[in-house]
Amino acid sequence: MVIVHHLNNSRSQRVIWLLEELGVPYEVKRYERDAKTMLAPASLRAVHPLGKSPVITDGDLTIAETGTIVEYLIATYGQGRMIPAAGTPERLRYNYWIHYAEGSAMPPLVMKLIFGAIPKSPQLPWFIKPVAKALMKGVTESYLDPQIKAHVALWDGELQKSAFFAGNELTGADIMMSFPVEAASSRGTLTPKLTAYLAAIHGRDAYKKALAAGGPYELLGS
Repeated sequence: MVIVHHLNNSRSQRVIWLLEELGVPYEVKRYERDAKTMLAPASLRAVHPLGKSPVITDGDLTIAETGTIVEYLIATYGQGRMIPAAGTPERLRYNYWIHYAEGSAMPPLVMKLIFGAIPKSPQLPWFIKPVAKALMKGVTESYLDPQIKAHVALWDGELQKSAFFAGNELTGADIMMSFPVEAASSRGTLTPKLTAYLAAIHGRDAYKKALAAGGPYELLGS
Protein backbone atom coordinates (compact mmCIF):
# COMPACT_ATOMS: atom_id res chain seq x y z
CA MET A 1 0.00 0.00 0.00
CA VAL A 2 1.12 3.55 -0.72
CA ILE A 3 2.00 5.48 2.43
CA VAL A 4 1.92 9.26 2.17
CA HIS A 5 4.22 10.91 4.68
CA HIS A 6 2.07 13.99 5.03
CA LEU A 7 3.32 17.25 6.50
CA ASN A 8 0.58 19.67 7.45
CA ASN A 9 0.18 22.73 5.19
CA SER A 10 2.41 21.33 2.48
CA ARG A 11 2.64 20.18 -1.12
CA SER A 12 1.85 16.63 -0.02
CA GLN A 13 -1.84 17.54 -0.16
CA ARG A 14 -1.57 17.26 -3.96
CA VAL A 15 -0.34 13.68 -3.67
CA ILE A 16 -3.38 12.67 -1.61
CA TRP A 17 -5.63 14.36 -4.17
CA LEU A 18 -4.03 12.39 -7.02
CA LEU A 19 -4.41 9.12 -5.13
CA GLU A 20 -8.10 9.89 -4.66
CA GLU A 21 -8.51 10.69 -8.37
CA LEU A 22 -6.86 7.37 -9.26
CA GLY A 23 -8.76 5.39 -6.64
CA VAL A 24 -5.54 3.97 -5.21
CA PRO A 25 -5.66 2.70 -1.59
CA TYR A 26 -3.29 4.63 0.65
CA GLU A 27 -2.41 5.42 4.22
CA VAL A 28 -1.57 8.85 5.58
CA LYS A 29 1.20 9.16 8.15
CA ARG A 30 1.06 12.63 9.65
CA TYR A 31 3.86 14.96 10.63
CA GLU A 32 3.41 18.38 12.22
CA ARG A 33 5.52 21.46 11.61
CA ASP A 34 7.33 23.08 14.50
CA ALA A 35 5.05 25.86 15.73
CA LYS A 36 7.90 28.38 15.89
CA THR A 37 10.12 27.52 12.92
CA MET A 38 7.38 25.99 10.72
CA LEU A 39 9.94 23.35 9.71
CA ALA A 40 9.26 19.63 9.40
CA PRO A 41 10.16 17.40 12.36
CA ALA A 42 13.42 15.47 12.40
CA SER A 43 11.45 12.20 12.23
CA LEU A 44 10.89 12.79 8.51
CA ARG A 45 14.63 12.22 7.99
CA ALA A 46 14.07 8.59 8.91
CA VAL A 47 11.98 8.36 5.75
CA HIS A 48 14.16 10.48 3.46
CA PRO A 49 17.56 12.08 4.21
CA LEU A 50 16.35 15.61 3.45
CA GLY A 51 13.47 15.31 5.90
CA LYS A 52 11.08 17.11 3.59
CA SER A 53 7.55 16.50 2.34
CA PRO A 54 6.07 15.20 0.12
CA VAL A 55 7.52 11.74 0.22
CA ILE A 56 5.79 8.40 -0.27
CA THR A 57 6.71 4.80 0.33
CA ASP A 58 5.30 2.06 -1.87
CA GLY A 59 6.60 -1.34 -0.85
CA ASP A 60 10.39 -1.09 -0.86
CA LEU A 61 10.38 2.19 -2.78
CA THR A 62 10.80 5.61 -1.20
CA ILE A 63 9.97 8.44 -3.58
CA ALA A 64 10.39 12.17 -2.94
CA GLU A 65 9.66 15.36 -4.91
CA THR A 66 6.09 16.09 -5.96
CA GLY A 67 6.70 15.86 -9.70
CA THR A 68 8.47 12.51 -9.41
CA ILE A 69 5.71 11.17 -7.17
CA VAL A 70 2.98 12.35 -9.55
CA GLU A 71 4.70 10.77 -12.55
CA TYR A 72 5.33 7.52 -10.65
CA LEU A 73 1.75 7.16 -9.44
CA ILE A 74 0.27 7.86 -12.87
CA ALA A 75 2.69 5.46 -14.59
CA THR A 76 2.14 2.73 -11.99
CA TYR A 77 -1.56 3.02 -11.20
CA GLY A 78 -3.07 5.31 -13.83
CA GLN A 79 -3.85 2.71 -16.50
CA GLY A 80 -3.84 5.49 -19.08
CA ARG A 81 -5.72 7.95 -16.89
CA MET A 82 -4.55 11.42 -15.85
CA ILE A 83 -2.10 11.70 -18.77
CA PRO A 84 -2.71 12.60 -22.44
CA ALA A 85 -1.88 10.09 -25.14
CA ALA A 86 1.75 9.97 -26.29
CA GLY A 87 2.53 11.95 -29.43
CA THR A 88 -0.34 14.42 -29.00
CA PRO A 89 -0.05 18.21 -28.53
CA GLU A 90 -1.74 17.73 -25.15
CA ARG A 91 1.07 15.41 -24.05
CA LEU A 92 3.65 18.08 -24.83
CA ARG A 93 1.64 20.62 -22.83
CA TYR A 94 1.37 18.07 -20.03
CA ASN A 95 5.15 17.58 -19.91
CA TYR A 96 5.70 21.33 -19.88
CA TRP A 97 3.33 22.11 -17.00
CA ILE A 98 4.46 19.11 -14.93
CA HIS A 99 7.99 20.54 -14.82
CA TYR A 100 7.10 24.22 -14.97
CA ALA A 101 5.04 24.15 -11.76
CA GLU A 102 7.98 23.72 -9.39
CA GLY A 103 10.78 24.80 -11.73
CA SER A 104 9.43 28.19 -12.79
CA ALA A 105 6.14 29.05 -11.08
CA MET A 106 6.93 28.40 -7.43
CA PRO A 107 10.33 30.16 -7.02
CA PRO A 108 9.04 33.77 -7.23
CA LEU A 109 6.04 32.88 -5.05
CA VAL A 110 8.31 31.34 -2.41
CA MET A 111 10.72 34.28 -2.63
CA LYS A 112 7.85 36.69 -2.03
CA LEU A 113 6.82 34.68 1.01
CA ILE A 114 10.38 34.73 2.40
CA PHE A 115 10.93 38.41 1.66
CA GLY A 116 7.68 39.22 3.44
CA ALA A 117 8.71 37.19 6.49
CA ILE A 118 12.28 38.49 6.91
CA PRO A 119 11.37 41.94 8.33
CA LYS A 120 9.04 40.25 10.85
CA SER A 121 11.68 37.84 12.15
CA PRO A 122 12.16 38.08 15.94
CA GLN A 123 15.86 37.32 15.38
CA LEU A 124 16.29 40.56 13.43
CA PRO A 125 17.49 43.52 15.57
CA TRP A 126 14.83 46.23 15.84
CA PHE A 127 17.02 48.90 14.26
CA ILE A 128 17.60 46.70 11.19
CA LYS A 129 13.92 45.95 10.59
CA PRO A 130 13.02 49.24 8.83
CA VAL A 131 15.98 48.83 6.46
CA ALA A 132 15.15 45.19 5.79
CA LYS A 133 11.49 46.03 5.22
CA ALA A 134 12.33 48.76 2.73
CA LEU A 135 14.82 46.54 0.90
CA MET A 136 12.46 43.56 0.71
CA LYS A 137 9.61 45.79 -0.44
CA GLY A 138 11.77 47.29 -3.17
CA VAL A 139 12.82 43.89 -4.54
CA THR A 140 9.27 42.57 -4.31
CA GLU A 141 7.69 45.50 -6.14
CA SER A 142 10.40 45.90 -8.79
CA TYR A 143 11.11 42.24 -9.53
CA LEU A 144 8.89 39.62 -7.89
CA ASP A 145 5.47 41.18 -8.46
CA PRO A 146 6.07 41.71 -12.21
CA GLN A 147 7.36 38.12 -12.45
CA ILE A 148 4.29 36.73 -10.71
CA LYS A 149 2.01 38.87 -12.87
CA ALA A 150 3.65 37.43 -15.99
CA HIS A 151 3.18 33.88 -14.73
CA VAL A 152 -0.49 34.50 -13.92
CA ALA A 153 -1.02 35.89 -17.43
CA LEU A 154 0.58 32.74 -18.85
CA TRP A 155 -1.77 30.50 -16.85
CA ASP A 156 -4.78 32.52 -17.87
CA GLY A 157 -3.81 32.28 -21.53
CA GLU A 158 -3.46 28.51 -21.28
CA LEU A 159 -6.88 28.11 -19.69
CA GLN A 160 -8.43 30.21 -22.43
CA LYS A 161 -7.56 27.30 -24.74
CA SER A 162 -9.02 24.44 -22.70
CA ALA A 163 -10.68 23.60 -19.39
CA PHE A 164 -7.46 22.26 -17.88
CA PHE A 165 -3.72 22.78 -18.31
CA ALA A 166 -3.23 19.91 -20.76
CA GLY A 167 -6.54 19.68 -22.55
CA ASN A 168 -10.16 19.29 -21.54
CA GLU A 169 -9.60 16.53 -18.98
CA LEU A 170 -7.92 16.72 -15.59
CA THR A 171 -4.35 15.39 -15.68
CA GLY A 172 -1.25 15.27 -13.55
CA ALA A 173 -0.41 18.72 -14.89
CA ASP A 174 -3.37 20.11 -12.95
CA ILE A 175 -2.31 18.26 -9.82
CA MET A 176 1.07 20.00 -10.10
CA MET A 177 -0.27 23.42 -11.07
CA SER A 178 -2.87 23.53 -8.32
CA PHE A 179 -0.29 24.61 -5.73
CA PRO A 180 1.14 27.66 -7.55
CA VAL A 181 -2.35 28.74 -8.61
CA GLU A 182 -3.56 28.45 -5.01
CA ALA A 183 -0.47 30.32 -3.80
CA ALA A 184 -1.19 33.16 -6.21
CA SER A 185 -4.84 33.11 -5.18
CA SER A 186 -3.90 33.60 -1.52
CA ARG A 187 -2.22 36.85 -2.57
CA GLY A 188 -5.22 38.03 -4.58
CA THR A 189 -3.56 37.99 -7.99
CA LEU A 190 -5.81 35.66 -9.98
CA THR A 191 -7.92 36.43 -13.05
CA PRO A 192 -11.62 35.46 -13.25
CA LYS A 193 -10.68 32.49 -15.46
CA LEU A 194 -8.19 31.19 -12.89
CA THR A 195 -10.62 31.78 -10.04
CA ALA A 196 -13.20 29.68 -11.87
CA TYR A 197 -10.57 27.01 -12.52
CA LEU A 198 -9.75 26.77 -8.82
CA ALA A 199 -13.44 26.58 -7.94
CA ALA A 200 -13.84 23.71 -10.41
CA ILE A 201 -11.01 21.62 -8.97
CA HIS A 202 -12.02 22.41 -5.39
CA GLY A 203 -15.48 21.12 -6.23
CA ARG A 204 -14.27 17.70 -7.33
CA ASP A 205 -15.20 14.79 -5.07
CA ALA A 206 -11.61 13.52 -5.04
CA TYR A 207 -10.32 16.92 -3.92
CA LYS A 208 -12.84 17.05 -1.08
CA LYS A 209 -11.94 13.51 0.00
CA ALA A 210 -8.25 14.47 -0.04
CA LEU A 211 -8.93 17.39 2.29
CA ALA A 212 -10.84 15.09 4.61
CA ALA A 213 -7.95 12.61 4.61
CA GLY A 214 -5.10 15.10 4.89
CA GLY A 215 -6.88 17.78 6.88
CA PRO A 216 -7.59 21.39 5.91
CA TYR A 217 -4.48 23.27 4.99
CA GLU A 218 -3.33 26.83 4.60
CA LEU A 219 -0.58 27.97 2.30
CA LEU A 220 2.26 29.22 4.47
CA GLY A 221 2.40 32.97 4.54
CA SER A 222 -1.09 33.39 3.11
